[in-house]
Amino acid sequence: MDIARQVDIYCERTDPSFWSEPLNALTNLAFLFAAAATLHAWRRAGRVAVDAWLLAALIMLIGAGSFLFHTYATVWAGWLDVLFILAFIYVFLGCFLRRVALWRWSAVAAGLAAYWLFARALTAPFPPGALNGSYSYLPPLAALALLGVWAARRGHASARRLGAAAGVFTVSLALRTIDQTVCDAWPLGTHFLWHCLNAVVLYLAATSLAPRTRSVQ
Repeated sequence: MDIARQVDIYCERTDPSFWSEPLNALTNLAFLFAAAATLHAWRRAGRVAVDAWLLAALIMLIGAGSFLFHTYATVWAGWLDVLFILAFIYVFLGCFLRRVALWRWSAVAAGLAAYWLFARALTAPFPPGALNGSYSYLPPLAALALLGVWAARRGHASARRLGAAAGVFTVSLALRTIDQTVCDAWPLGTHFLWHCLNAVVLYLAATSLAPRTRSVQ
């Protein structure tokens, strides 16, 4: 496979140049703000734990990976983009199971393996490119919703932020999905909104783990 091959899958890209997707590229700054806001929220909650530093670093890497993909628009940049997103998903889930659900490390490992199997099963029926590629994000959306329900049933303080994250993620996923279908009517597309809203999703998810988190601020 030619990893330097260029990829053109967004409305905004009209040529192979570096700045052909200015909105899609520059809206990745939202992830830097989300990372800073995450650390600030943890600091206000008492202390910035290792979880927070790790999740904030991954949020910044997501922004960096996405920026590279929307500027270089190559296969290798796309792999980086996906890699950092997957890393955040698994690290967040592991932190939740350990910090909120209070599972032992062996159970956390089993939970992560179970999520991997769940993700494979949920996405297997979809052909490549289905829903403009958004089908691959259905497992983390489902996981967010399920974690929110679990936390709510136990009266845990993380429930409201997890529920809000799932709601915002639903909207952002819809905007990502329709990007290719609105090109004629809206040449800029809707993918840049996916970035902006996903920064909010990651902030809400990461701060749901902070001690004494009680409301969406």
